[in-house]
Amino acid sequence: MPEIECIVECANILGEGPIWHPAERMLYWCDNLKPSVHRFDPATRETRVWPLQKQVGSIVFRESGGVVAGMECGFCFIDLENGRIEEIIDPEKELPGNRLNDGKCDRAGRYWCGSMDADLKSPTAALYRLDPDMTCHRMDGDFTVSNGIAFSPDDKVMYFSDTRAETVYAYDFDLAGGELANRRVFISTKDIAGRVDGATVDSEGYYWCAHIHGGEIARYDPEGKIERTIPLPVRHPTMCTFGGEGFDVLYVTSSTKFLEPGEAARQPLAGALFAIHDVGATGLVEPYFAG
Repeated sequence: MPEIECIVECANILGEGPIWHPAERMLYWCDNLKPSVHRFDPATRETRVWPLQKQVGSIVFRESGGVVAGMECGFCFIDLENGRIEEIIDPEKELPGNRLNDGKCDRAGRYWCGSMDADLKSPTAALYRLDPDMTCHRMDGDFTVSNGIAFSPDDKVMYFSDTRAETVYAYDFDLAGGELANRRVFISTKDIAGRVDGATVDSEGYYWCAHIHGGEIARYDPEGKIERTIPLPVRHPTMCTFGGEGFDVLYVTSSTKFLEPGEAARQPLAGALFAIHDVGATGLVEPYFAG
């Protein structure tokens, strides 16, 4: 049975975007609504926090050093040492109620990031691709809350969730050209308690995701069939990623934002960072942004 360990009781309002730094051997993640980047060192058990002035939905590492982020002001570079934010491009500056949210790099070093309607109501969000030359391309649209971005190990499929639509889509993915085709439904969560939030793919091509509002991590096979679930001590997990020396630890962020009255007392670990050991799977290195 997997072992679930609470490793940081950080009470994140909306923990998101966990990502393992293989050179540093540390885990980074964000608190979207108390804007900050966090880093956990498994060797020392120490955590460092960098407060930010803008909401941050996801981060990826940059080949030349530093961090690239999807934020409420668009795509940005962040200097963690001084908190300085350098804006690259805001693809939705005409939509002040939107912000960038979940994002991942593909293995050609492009940063894919989806936006969301902050009120969780309107299908005004879209999926964007930031290229290493800093050009931004709108790849698909009419979503409400973008999440669940992940790529199959063979680079032939890209996964993308619209959490409010309770649907995960699969696209045919062309790594060389960075193009998408043949969008189809991969997972529907309309008949279960949880919805797919952040996600990752393991070395066998299985899709791991957080079932926010459902209190569990789920593993789906490449056909979209649920293979297993791992119950958590919190109802609102937000994203999972693999890390550790052998990429065999599943790290999970969570949220306090969606707690109902009286629920906090029953879930004292809400918003914490968890590590799940002995899951019987290994992950893959997340690519860096090539720009």
